[in-house]
Amino acid sequence: MDALLIPFSLWAAISLSLGHVFTMSSSSGLMFAALTLFSIPFFYRTGIYHAVLRYAGAKVLNQLVISSGYSAVVLLILTLLSPAVGLHWSLFLVYGVILFFTMFSCRVLLRFMLSSPLELRQVNKVAIYGAGSSGRQLAEMLRAGEDYKPVMFLDDDVLLHGRDVAGLRVYSPRHKGLSALVKHKGVTEVLLSLPSATRSERREILKRLEYLPVPVKTVPCIRDIVSGKAALDQLQEVSVDDLLGRDSVETDRSLVGKCITGKTVLVTGAGGSIGSELCRQVIKLRPKVLILLERSEYALYQIDAELIDMNRHSGLGVEVVNLLGSVTNKRRLEQVFSAFSVDTVYHAAAYKHVPLVEHNAIEGLWNNTFGTWYAADVARKTGVSHFVLISTDKAVRPTNVMGGSKRLAEMVLQAYDKLPGKTIFSMVRFGNVLGSSGSVVPLFRRQIMEGGPVTVTHPEIIRYFMTISEAVALVIQAGAMAKGGDVFVLDMGEPVKILDLARQMIHLSGLEIQDDENPNGDIRIEFSGLRPGEKLYEELLIGNDPIGTHHPKIMRAEEEMMDWLMLERLLGEIKIAVEDYNLIKVRQLMLKGARGYAPTGGIEDLVWNKIPMSKEKVVQELVH
Repeated sequence: MDALLIPFSLWAAISLSLGHVFTMSSSSGLMFAALTLFSIPFFYRTGIYHAVLRYAGAKVLNQLVISSGYSAVVLLILTLLSPAVGLHWSLFLVYGVILFFTMFSCRVLLRFMLSSPLELRQVNKVAIYGAGSSGRQLAEMLRAGEDYKPVMFLDDDVLLHGRDVAGLRVYSPRHKGLSALVKHKGVTEVLLSLPSATRSERREILKRLEYLPVPVKTVPCIRDIVSGKAALDQLQEVSVDDLLGRDSVETDRSLVGKCITGKTVLVTGAGGSIGSELCRQVIKLRPKVLILLERSEYALYQIDAELIDMNRHSGLGVEVVNLLGSVTNKRRLEQVFSAFSVDTVYHAAAYKHVPLVEHNAIEGLWNNTFGTWYAADVARKTGVSHFVLISTDKAVRPTNVMGGSKRLAEMVLQAYDKLPGKTIFSMVRFGNVLGSSGSVVPLFRRQIMEGGPVTVTHPEIIRYFMTISEAVALVIQAGAMAKGGDVFVLDMGEPVKILDLARQMIHLSGLEIQDDENPNGDIRIEFSGLRPGEKLYEELLIGNDPIGTHHPKIMRAEEEMMDWLMLERLLGEIKIAVEDYNLIKVRQLMLKGARGYAPTGGIEDLVWNKIPMSKEKVVQELVH
């Protein structure tokens, strides 16, 4: 193509300088040929023919300027060496300009012709938050693709506001008319490109973007895209970590491997939300053996397959043992603990969903309280070094069976620590974990995707939250600093109002809330009412203020305990009542044993409520 454009540009330049159409002679024809012959090889050396036209950018523009400039200089030299042709030496300036524009125009036309079928497709116009190097790289990658077109930058740097970066105007995220501007530019999504921002900084950014009429999404790390670990089109919803705004946990390296590295570690409930994350973090610390104990075959298969991959890809050399079994089967526990000489136990096996445990109270109590008792008893008798119970804030002044059963489990460990034996018992108490099974975040996300409504139990309900990975990292460190009978409490940060979380998730999806003030909104929020045993707020402490430890996010609670002889007698009575399916007696005994236990409603167990029982017998049981 350029072999035709060079003589055409020279002919056009001569015609313009003469004021009429130039008629070529034999001598001028030689100059035309020589100019083409000397120019094309240089064009090739600049790399201009290596560029893919569909993805041509600023680099190709520079190559065109250099190439046309070189060809103009060649023309000047040929003109000075061939005066017989009769061309003025200044002609090279006009020729250079014409050649540049003809080559540029032809390439633009060809690019349009090549891209036009794709351009007819609907392209998502996006705003990129972050005009730094990562944001600029993202813009170039999006331009080279087919589905997204960057149209603007958002950045907090006031020095960039109003300037053009990588061909895009930079605006302030605090711009008063930002919503109108986003609509005017046809933006369909805001993409976060902030690799160096902390989670607390990202949370503040999300607050500023919350009321934009478009969804906010994150893109994979540019480094992962370049290395092939992630694809550019793998846009993600804003993570729960960003919504929570909690920065990464400080890891005390003197603690993390103390109870794990080179030891035999057993995780009960290994397939659950907390248990599986415990397994992921434990295996990275290179125990000698990692034993997974799980009652669900499917859950055990999933976590076992994941750990096998981690083990192989990272060359950890950890022996992973997958065992089906329940903590309520004491004989099975005795066999496992003895066979593998367990050093450390992380007891995560528990029923944790408050309404489900209310409806299945006997099973919840049997699993949470007696399962812990059996596991702790076997651990003490087989000489386990550390036993760490995963507890909950619902064990503090419990209003439901789940919380009461976990408080009794805590009391077992507190009492067992005073008995002879080398096992160090401790428990770690924390609130809700975001992203776990039953968490409000995946529930809200699913409800938003389905068009609503989003269900919140009560407009004033609040909860403490942390991410699963953060909670587990702190559990491991807390267990390592235990001295015996410790009740550790994790710093959960500020409580979160669930209604505010629901509103934020709706807004960050680019949708509006439908209510009386905005009847044409997209998603309605409905209040379903508090469920059986549910509290408006949770607590982490029963007694006085906690005592600090050398980790800023781990505290030690000083709480009352019950002597083992008294507790053993109480548990024996509860066991008889459980085996008799006598929930009235169970409730009476729990009121007697679990400090602060104050159930808010009647007995909700679904089986109990179907068992025929006369009112006289109920009254008789209550009297006794």
